[in-house]
Order: sequence, then C-alpha cells, then structure tokens
Amino acid sequence: MAQNETDTAFVGSIPEQYDRFLGPLFFVPYAQDVAARARAIGPRRILEIAAGTGIVTRALADALPEAHIEATDLNEAMIALARARSTAPGVRWSTADAMALPFDDARFDLAVCQFGVMFFPDRARAYREARRVLAPEGTYLLSVWDEIAHNDVAQIVSQAAATVLPDDPPQFLRRTPHGYADPAAIEGELRAAGFTRIAWERVPKRSRGITVREAALGLVEGSPLRNEIAARGPDRLPEVLEAATRALREAFGGDAVDGAMCAYVFTAS
Repeated sequence: MAQNETDTAFVGSIPEQYDRFLGPLFFVPYAQDVAARARAIGPRRILEIAAGTGIVTRALADALPEAHIEATDLNEAMIALARARSTAPGVRWSTADAMALPFDDARFDLAVCQFGVMFFPDRARAYREARRVLAPEGTYLLSVWDEIAHNDVAQIVSQAAATVLPDDPPQFLRRTPHGYADPAAIEGELRAAGFTRIAWERVPKRSRGITVREAALGLVEGSPLRNEIAARGPDRLPEVLEAATRALREAFGGDAVDGAMCAYVFTAS
C-alpha cells in the first residue's frame, strides 16, 4: 500500500499532541529499550535519524551522558519542539534528510532510528546512507512496528475511523506505521545496503499511562491520520475522535488504556 503525501506531514498542532499523548503511550517504552541496547554497545558518537520530538534522544542522553548525539529529523516543526525541551549538553539538533545525510563517511559509532524508516520514500537509499556514515565497526539500531493486528490501540482507532467513514476509510495507521512489518524483507534490505551482521527481535510491550480520550486525541489529532480525516471534511474530525474514544473505552472497560503493542528491533553492523 503506497504512502500518501500526507503520511509524513507532521505539521500544525500535530507535534505537540504527538509528544504529549503518543510519547508515553507508544514511544517511551521502546525508547528505554533502545537506550539500554545502546548503553551495552557503549558508543561515543551517535547519530539519531528521524528523532521526532526527541523522545529517544532524551533516553539516549540519560543512558550515555558522555556521548555526543547528533539528533536529526526532516521535519523542522518536530526538531523545534525537541530543541525547546532539550537540556542535555551533549545533543545537537538539526534538520536532515535520512536519504542524504549531511555528514562525513565513517563519522559515527552508532546510528539509531526508532519508528522512522517506515516513512522513508526510499528505504534502500536511507540504509546505504546510514552505513556510509558509520565507522567500520559501527552499529545501526532501528525499530519498526509489527502489523496493526498486534497493536491494540492503533487497530481500535483505525477501525473506529472506518466506521465513521466507511466509503473511504483512512488507512494511514495500517499503511505506514504498521505497513513495514516483514523482518525477513527488512533484513534483506539491510544486507543489500552493506550490513553483514544482522539480528532482529520481536519485542512486545504494553500501551499504558494515559486515558482513552488522550489516546484517541493522540492518534486522531497527533498523527498524520488527522490530515487524512480532514481531507474528507474538517467536520469529520470530531466524529472520528468521539468514535475512537468510545471504542477504546469499550475495549479496555474504562478510561485507562492497557493494550498490547509489538515491534521489531534490529541490530545491524
């Protein structure tokens, strides 16, 4: 399923809602996992690709306070929010295209990309760029979501949107965040880019820490799903938000979210 133009449009109010709601719900648990893996590697020079609002960056800075981190993202609005919230002295923020990284060859010991590669128009090129900027013994840590069927909150909200818009259901969550979930194919693409030692692990966790209303707000207002719904009519956003809130409340039996989520974490060198 091909990406839409709106799939990478993290603009307007989306970065703030994304960080506030989707951060604790989805990204913080895996950021802690990635930071622990990075600490075991012990790099001094780290490149973060598709850093977003800096959720992984902050975890890396806490885990490796002596490391220098180049935190990059293509989206200036996301980097601006991350920069404003950053206090770690070892982090430098900049906009950068993952498919044309503005760094010299062999500059970094570790490259990290959490839940970003699904958005790259040319992943093969992005993987080659990551390999290029890594030192000969460098490591690439990346994570992708498993299929939407194994990620409760995303599936429930996607289905709720489809009930409101049955003639043209928004497919962003299924198409992009959860549309790149074949670990064997990803391993093959990494090998084609020049990585020779590749391992991957299926990592289940729980979506917790916020209310069902906040979870609905996070996905409906804090992701490019918002753009897809609004394209069908701005008045449809409140309808989808209410439907998603009701569906989540019914699924979890109350106002607290506690759902399954699952991702694949790759280590390539």
